[in-house]
Amino acid sequence: MKSKIARLAAAALMTAGAAGLASAQEYPYRDITTAVVWGAGGGTDTINRMIMAEMEKHLPVSINVINQTGGVAGSNGMVYVMNQPDDGYTLVGLSESNVTAAVQGGWDKKFDYWFPFIVGGSPDLISVPADSPYNSLEELVDAAKAAPGTIPAAASGAGSIHHLNLLAIEKGSGAEFKFVPYKGSAPGQEAAIAGEVALVVTSLAEQAPLIEGGQLRPLAMLTPENAEIAGMTVPSAFGIYDGLDQYLPLKQAIGFAVHNSASDDVKAKLADAFQKAMASQAVADWAAANNYDIGGQYGPEAQKLFSTLESTFAYTLQDLGATTVDPASLGIEKP
Repeated sequence: MKSKIARLAAAALMTAGAAGLASAQEYPYRDITTAVVWGAGGGTDTINRMIMAEMEKHLPVSINVINQTGGVAGSNGMVYVMNQPDDGYTLVGLSESNVTAAVQGGWDKKFDYWFPFIVGGSPDLISVPADSPYNSLEELVDAAKAAPGTIPAAASGAGSIHHLNLLAIEKGSGAEFKFVPYKGSAPGQEAAIAGEVALVVTSLAEQAPLIEGGQLRPLAMLTPENAEIAGMTVPSAFGIYDGLDQYLPLKQAIGFAVHNSASDDVKAKLADAFQKAMASQAVADWAAANNYDIGGQYGPEAQKLFSTLESTFAYTLQDLGATTVDPASLGIEKP
């Protein structure tokens, strides 16, 4: 009996010792998982897979990227990561579109729940399938005015920046489209190519290969500037409809985040790897080749930027009649 008790005691000590050793190990000592809230192939997914691959070079572990889609404005993925320990081993891949989850009832927290890292973003544009009968934004808007709510439009998920841009186009031009939500930009673009929808609003980075491949035809940039792509000049919608400057431009901020309650050591290790990755020629070349503007903000600086986006997006959605929760009730101040 004594021998059995001794063995059990020894086993308990070994288990406790192993647990103590693990807790004493420096972060990170095992692989990290990044759960992207939008679908595979979209801008948020693509950026996260690129930056995680670069950050791995400056960490002693691998970073695995998965997709946790669905919910309202990416809320499923955020809730999934929120429910994981705040030890830095589960990150959330997100974008500016996620700041609207709370005012749309997706979850009940302000965005300062996260400690974010911003890689960059790309401007939005409105495009149609290559065989579309609409040759200009004016033709498309006129058709939507003639038959309100009948022309199907893809713009990622409800509350995404692409959806907000579609709503802004409607408000600024007086058109009314039939919004069809998809679990990310890539499925929405595929729907446009397949003829399931008549138009798609996503970013230039996401659409560029499809435009260059002749599958989508761009009608207008949703920024004050024109853009050059595939030998074409894509005009700014601002020069077509005067009312757009009340709602546009809305800018992307794509990256990832860790729980804000994570330890200072976790934040510092991630920040070091992030800064080194962002300073690499590989990231600069990737951004130039894929029509992205580089960011690089993280921590308090990124939180401040997201706070501004949260305020702007929340009250823009409220003005457009697309909120289910009063931003003020969440402590979100007016911009």
